[in-house]
Amino acid sequence: MTDEDEAAFDEFLAARSTALLRTAILVCGASEHDAEDLLQHALEKVYRHWPRIRHDNPGSYARRVVVNAAISVARRKKVIREISFARPPETADTAADLDLRESLLAELRRLPARMRAVLVLRYWEDLSETETATLLGCSVGTVKSQAARGLTRIRERLVKLEGVSA
Repeated sequence: MTDEDEAAFDEFLAARSTALLRTAILVCGASEHDAEDLLQHALEKVYRHWPRIRHDNPGSYARRVVVNAAISVARRKKVIREISFARPPETADTAADLDLRESLLAELRRLPARMRAVLVLRYWEDLSETETATLLGCSVGTVKSQAARGLTRIRERLVKLEGVSA
């Protein structure tokens, strides 16, 4: 790798590592430590392919590696045990906002890995249905149905458990 490639990779890390860590935490539904491991794996892969991908969209490539790795880990586990995870690196708002966020994150953790990935990419990362489908390697219809089912599950649980209005 050239010095120019190294410098560009360092800039990429400085600009995107926090957002990628947040995505890893949300998608893998695990501890910050597990998410960091997942992110490290993704960044190693990005680094190996950097000269080829740096001019395309390395952020999207890295996000896809994180999402695919999280889904693969969940598939390998026959029984998904409940794992607590740290709050994503965000700024704190009001106490009510934090309580709602904690409730939403708890319900997000309860969803299957692929459904959780769809919701995180669509609504947290603000990707379009097409971008999400491309990233996950599925159809736009699958993204739509997984998003609708996931949101319905979360709404029903929040209304039932906490009395939050849908």
